[in-house]
Amino acid sequence: MGIVLLGGDIATATRLTTRAESAGLDSVWTTEFYERTAIVSLAAMAQASERVTLGSGIAYAVGRSPLVLAAEARDLDELSGGRLVLGLGTGTRTMQRDWHGVDPEAPATRVEELVPLLRRFWTMDDRGVEHQGRFYNVRLKPTVEVRPPLRSDIPVYLAGVNPRMVEAAGRVADGLVGHPIFTRRYVEEVVRPALATGTKVTDRGDLEIPIAGFVICSIHDDVEKARNDAKAQIAFYAVVKSYAGVFALHGLERHLDEIRAAWARRDEAGMIAAVPDELVDLMAVTGPPDEARQRFEAVFDGLYDDALLYSPSFGLSPERFSENLDAIIDTFGGRA
Repeated sequence: MGIVLLGGDIATATRLTTRAESAGLDSVWTTEFYERTAIVSLAAMAQASERVTLGSGIAYAVGRSPLVLAAEARDLDELSGGRLVLGLGTGTRTMQRDWHGVDPEAPATRVEELVPLLRRFWTMDDRGVEHQGRFYNVRLKPTVEVRPPLRSDIPVYLAGVNPRMVEAAGRVADGLVGHPIFTRRYVEEVVRPALATGTKVTDRGDLEIPIAGFVICSIHDDVEKARNDAKAQIAFYAVVKSYAGVFALHGLERHLDEIRAAWARRDEAGMIAAVPDELVDLMAVTGPPDEARQRFEAVFDGLYDDALLYSPSFGLSPERFSENLDAIIDTFGGRA
C-alpha cells in the first residue's frame, strides 16, 4: 500500500515521504500538473527516504523529448538507489494540445512508440540509438563513453482510463497507473480485459500486468465533511468527457450534465450536490479512521497490486489537504 503526494510545497512532500516510510507504507507517489513537476519532487523525496518505492503518477509523456525523459528517469533511479517506478501519462487531448503544444493524435500509439525507445536509451552502448517512427525521430551517436545506468530495466507504468489507452499498457508497459475514478466493476470488466488484450497483441503471453491504483481517501471525524471532500474530487473528474464511460458502466451518466453545468458557472457547492452518494461508495474511502479502514477492506481490498491512497485536493484548503494526508498515513500506515 502506498500514498500519493500532490500539490503543496516540496518541503511538505519530503516531510510526508519520511513519515510514510516510517509508518510502514510501501510506496510514495507524486504527480505533476501545470505548476509542479514530478521529476523535481521525486528527487527531493528520494533524499528524504531510504526504503519506499518512489513513483510518478504521472509524469507527462508529452512535452519532453524521449532522450530527456530517459535521462531524468535514470538520474532519479540512481539518486533513489534503484527505487523508481516511472509512471507516464499523456493527459487529456485538451491538455496535450493547449498545455504542451502537442498534436493529440493517437495518444495510445504515441506511448507505444515512446516506451521501447526509453528502454533503448537505458541499454544504449557506444553504437548509440537510431529510430525513425511516427512520432519520434532520433539519431544519437555517442561522442564519449556511454556510462551504464544503475538499472537498465526501470519499471515503466502507463496511465489510462479508456480501453485503448489501458491496452497500450498491456502492450508495452510494466504496469498500469489506475485512475482515481476506477471502480471495482470497471477494473474487472474493462481494465483487466483490456490489459490482457494488449499482452496478446504484442505476444507477451499471459503476462499479468500489475495495477498501481489510486484510491480517493478522505479521513475526517465529520462523516459528511469527509464524503463531501470526496464528492468534490469525483465531480472534478466527472467534468472530463472522456471519462464518461466509467460512470455509464454503472448507469450514473445522468448526473454528469448537472455536474458539468455547475462547473461551467464555477459553482463548487453545486458540483458537490450533484454527485450521488452511490458514486462515493463506489470510488472512495471516507469517514473516521476505523470506518475508512473498513470501507477500504470492503470495496478495494485485493483489487490492486499496489493501492495508492489519494487525498482529494479540489476545493480543499491547504490546511485541510495537509491534515488529510497526515490522517491517511496515521490510519493506514500506523504511527512509527
